[in-house]
Amino acid sequence: MTKRELIRNIIARKKTDRCGFWLGNPHADAWPILHRHFGTTTEEELRVKVGDDCRWICPQFYPDGYRDPQGRELFDSGLDRSKHMAPPLAACETIAEVEAFPWPRPEYLNFDSCIRDLKNAGDVYRMSGFWTCFYHNMADLFGMEEYFVKMYTHPEVVKAATDKVCEFYYAANERFFEAAGSEVDGFFFGNDFGTQLSLICGPEQFDEFIMPWFRKFTEQGHRHGCQVILHSCGSVFDVIERLIDAGVDCLHPLQAKAKNMDAATLARDFQGRITFLGGIDAQDLLTNGTPEEVAADVQRVKRLLGPNVIISPSHEAILANVPPANVEAMARARH
Repeated sequence: MTKRELIRNIIARKKTDRCGFWLGNPHADAWPILHRHFGTTTEEELRVKVGDDCRWICPQFYPDGYRDPQGRELFDSGLDRSKHMAPPLAACETIAEVEAFPWPRPEYLNFDSCIRDLKNAGDVYRMSGFWTCFYHNMADLFGMEEYFVKMYTHPEVVKAATDKVCEFYYAANERFFEAAGSEVDGFFFGNDFGTQLSLICGPEQFDEFIMPWFRKFTEQGHRHGCQVILHSCGSVFDVIERLIDAGVDCLHPLQAKAKNMDAATLARDFQGRITFLGGIDAQDLLTNGTPEEVAADVQRVKRLLGPNVIISPSHEAILANVPPANVEAMARARH
């Protein structure tokens, strides 16, 4: 069984001969430290050395991926954030003001570099599609406090802006999936819905402002033959049932120290109904533990969530304060 087939089967909750492994997406400051430890010089060389089964190849992360004639980036109002200017929609109170914002245009997208890398990825599971972080974008555009306040005071404005953001992502994904074809295995997209204790917004607001478009994006991924992998940091325990009902195939990263996101609780309530990717605590264990403690925890998570689990850090961005010996222990123990 190839690595690509293995991860597809794990996410489809079919019988497999081992669990999967994803190194994650280490922070730029962590790569030199990891290379010194593993004796590697390139990202791909290191991933091969640790037995990484997956590659995250996102069209949104390429410098030439969006070519606005005026040089704007996605959802860029042109404000100079270094001068601490207010978010562009902070004072917005009408749909007309929403319409006047310079929204990104799908015709400025370019996928050449991304599709080249997808085609050259080799025997690995390819996670791709636009990151589609509409919840983050809304908080950036309004300012986090104003975003949540306006859910109560100006719900029609929040919905209009959400539609603008999500309509772009939907059109962008349509273009991308058509161009990429069978090169993509999983539609991997992220919105951090949780804090350490619960959801950032209330469940009623989650249902009203988040779930309608969230369902459209999961349906979009499936329609293009992709498995759907949701990234959300924090405690999202209270809405995992909603996510399963919406069609999410796999949940990432399982922030182990967040409330009710530990492997034992997730296994008790959801095992066999959704696949899990992550779960190895990056808040304390990977940072402060020993390699032996890391290896033992990998075995524990495998026993609880396996066999359909992909071992990975509980936050994909491994930081420079994580000892590389612990990263090695995590990679070795997944076998």
